[in-house]
Amino acid sequence: MAETSTSIQAVDSLSANEFHVEINGMAVSGVFGVSGLYSRRVDLEAGKLVNPPVLITKMVQRDPDLPFNAWLRETLANPTARIVRQIAVVAMDEGVETRRWVLRDAWISAVGYSDFDSGSDQLIEERITVQHGGIEVVW
Repeated sequence: MAETSTSIQAVDSLSANEFHVEINGMAVSGVFGVSGLYSRRVDLEAGKLVNPPVLITKMVQRDPDLPFNAWLRETLANPTARIVRQIAVVAMDEGVETRRWVLRDAWISAVGYSDFDSGSDQLIEERITVQHGGIEVVW
């Protein structure tokens, strides 16, 4: 009788819900999502690399000293300046870092909010558009 193998193989993939964001190396809380992340994008007509903005969606938090709030306050106080930070989006797999995307010279170009609605029990989202000088991928 032939033996059959019933070994289980792990799937080598990332889950979209296992991540965190860092500002200048400090993990931040309250981030719902990150979208528009490209490690490389080329404008073929112009023949050059482009760095499209990244959208970070997070909860509105009260503490003015939290890293995002401090960055927002400094940005709003200096409306024509680019107040830069280093942002990292860190993918995790069961608590272990598997990859990191580091946005160099990141600055906030827009801040928007989800709708206030008296009939809703949803948290207000803060939508932060981040421009940057390129992304380094760390494996």
